Amino acid sequence: MLENPRSPRVRAVAKLTKRSARQETGLFLLEGPQAAREAVAFRPDTVVELFATPTAMERHPDLRDAARDAGIEVVFTTEAVLDAMADTVTPQGIVAVARQALTSLREVFAAAPKLIAICEEVRDPGNLGTIIRAADAAGADAVVLTGRTVDPYNPKVVRATTGSLFHVPVAMSADLAETIARARASGLQVIAADVGGDDFLARRDVLREPTAWLFGNEARGLEDEALALVDVSLRLPIYGRAESLNLATAASVCLYESAFAQRSEG
Repeated sequence: MLENPRSPRVRAVAKLTKRSARQETGLFLLEGPQAAREAVAFRPDTVVELFATPTAMERHPDLRDAARDAGIEVVFTTEAVLDAMADTVTPQGIVAVARQALTSLREVFAAAPKLIAICEEVRDPGNLGTIIRAADAAGADAVVLTGRTVDPYNPKVVRATTGSLFHVPVAMSADLAETIARARASGLQVIAADVGGDDFLARRDVLREPTAWLFGNEARGLEDEALALVDVSLRLPIYGRAESLNLATAASVCLYESAFAQRSEG
């Protein structure tokens, strides 16, 4: 059992809360039973280490059994060690280390996607994680991160995905124009979610087609250069007194509207 919160092994795990350590090692941190469960179930090949308190393993026998079946050893620790490793105040007794496994742009578009989300300059970890989760729930084929979008392996992003990071392919691209060009070449129309766009309800007919939704920065939205690249821009109506919709909420609506439209044909 690991008992020393200051041991080199514990410190190495704790460092993964920092982007520099994640970039250097190619690893990232998972916290809590849900994230660990999804990793073991869907991407066991990426799980490097699984740490847990004895009490936590007793509470989650399904995770214990799944880890055993996947050949993943559970390393038992004290509560103090788990607290030292984790980014959260309450990691629920379980922490794992996994290998980063981004999908390439080539793989995303070679799979003939019908619905993807492109996130341009999305900076809030909670928003990005929620968008990945919504894309997964709506049956999207991939999420592509462009520009200076937050690191998808930031612990707050990982927590906000609630395991969807292991279900839906996530790719990174430095260049938005290249991503949009590849999307069009694979048969996708590109729709921007923008407050200056056409009324959503008046243009819902376009949602039946294979679509790449483009979502911009929380504060600034999409730059004019980005909007010039898309096929159409749409805005969600505000019926109440809210000043605006949170980015992740708006993205969820857009992705689900496309999913409904695409599935209602025939």
